[in-house]
Amino acid sequence: DNGAIRLYDPTTGNEEDEITAHEKKIIRVSFNRDKTLFITASADFTSKLFDAVDLKHHKTYKTDRPVNDAVISETKDHILLGGGQEAMSVTTTSGKVGKFETRFFHLVYEEEFGTVKGHFGPINALDINPNGLSFASGAEDGYIRLHFFDKSYVDMKDPVPEEPIEGEVDVNPAEQ
Repeated sequence: DNGAIRLYDPTTGNEEDEITAHEKKIIRVSFNRDKTLFITASADFTSKLFDAVDLKHHKTYKTDRPVNDAVISETKDHILLGGGQEAMSVTTTSGKVGKFETRFFHLVYEEEFGTVKGHFGPINALDINPNGLSFASGAEDGYIRLHFFDKSYVDMKDPVPEEPIEGEVDVNPAEQ
C-alpha cells in the first residue's frame, strides 16, 4: 500500500533491497517472458518499467487515471495499460467519462499512440497472446474481451532512427 518494491533472496527469504517506486499503492506487477524486466501498475496514475535484477528504473508511462494492470508485448516495443476511475464512482458516470480503455504506449519513447475501447467498468486484467496477434482484457463490468489486432497494427514497424545518434555505437557495423 505504500508504493514500495522489495527484492528478496529466493534461497534465504531475506530482504535484500527496497525502493519506493510509486506515490500510491502498486496494484499489479507483470514480467516480460524472459523475466529480465517487470512493469508496475499503480493507483498513482503511472506505470513504471524496471530491471528485474537490480531494480533499476527505466521508463515511466503517465496517465490521467489509476492503472490497474500493465503488460509488456513480446513481439513489439509496446506497453498496454488498463484501468479507469475508482470502482465506487463508476455508477455515477458513463463509461466514456470513466475512461475504461486499453491504452498503448511505446516502450522506449513512453508516448501513448492508441486506445481500444470496449468496457464500461475499470479494466483489472490484461494479457497479450505470445504470438502478438491478440490481447485479452477483463473489467469490473463482468466481461472478458478478446481483441484481435488489425493487419495494420501487426505489420506496423516501430520507428527506428535511420542513422546512429551522435555518441552512440552502431550495433550492426557489418551491414555497412
